[in-house]
Amino acid sequence: MTDLGFMSYFLGMEIKQGQSEVFICQKKYAKEILKKFQMEECKATITPMNQKEKLCKEDGADKVDEGYFRSLIGCLMYLTATRPDILNAVSMLSQFMHCASELHLKAAKRVIRYVKGTSDFGVKFTRSKEFKLVGFSDSDWGGSIDDMRSTSGYCFTFGFGVFSWSSKKQETVAQSTAEAEFVAATAAANQALSLRKILNDLNLEQKESTKILVDNQAAIAISHNPVFHGKTKHFNIKLFFLREVQKEGDVVLIYCRTEEQVADIFTKSLPAKKFEDLRTKLGVCSS
Repeated sequence: MTDLGFMSYFLGMEIKQGQSEVFICQKKYAKEILKKFQMEECKATITPMNQKEKLCKEDGADKVDEGYFRSLIGCLMYLTATRPDILNAVSMLSQFMHCASELHLKAAKRVIRYVKGTSDFGVKFTRSKEFKLVGFSDSDWGGSIDDMRSTSGYCFTFGFGVFSWSSKKQETVAQSTAEAEFVAATAAANQALSLRKILNDLNLEQKESTKILVDNQAAIAISHNPVFHGKTKHFNIKLFFLREVQKEGDVVLIYCRTEEQVADIFTKSLPAKKFEDLRTKLGVCSS
């Protein structure tokens, strides 16, 4: 066995280790993406998505080369390993792999333009006195024009800086905002259980319940209310599961104001000011 010292580069990820912090980014890879798609001289944008733009499969625009679009999205997907701030945009664009149009390509190139201005950004982890797992869960409601499905988003912090994040379209159509939030909270609870087991194996047992912050009081109330309200079967199964994990003390849903909901960045396009605030709360910054 050879001691090579501190890790500095691994599979395209650059790791900078200081005395009290670790910074992980993909600066070199980001610049390679710009070069590959000949956008080194492009004008940078301050957000990865246009807040007023809603994409759909049949938008009437001319179709583009599928191979080119897939390559572009594939490169951006790998970049999300250290860039949670572009995850929602990339996740949404990946839904148009087989029907990419000029509008979809324009939206994808906007993400690259955003990367151009933030190529040295990554996730910074600083030393913390306590190692407490905390989650954030959020959703939009009926955000997809094509099938009216909602998007679930969650992330988890462990001291400072997010290390687990997700943005995914829900498998079923939610009939209310509360149901969409509830489905998202269930996905976050599942992830919390997995992370608690991993931390236990690392001798970092979480003795207290893992808090998952949700900005919808109705969803939290439903998780405690034993009375059903004519919900569908899949919703009832999630209801029993979420109530059970809370009863066992593994997870607890806590209300937080929408302004403080970090996972909002994983569910929808946001105004520049709010986007930058939430990006900072994720621990995403320049080196």
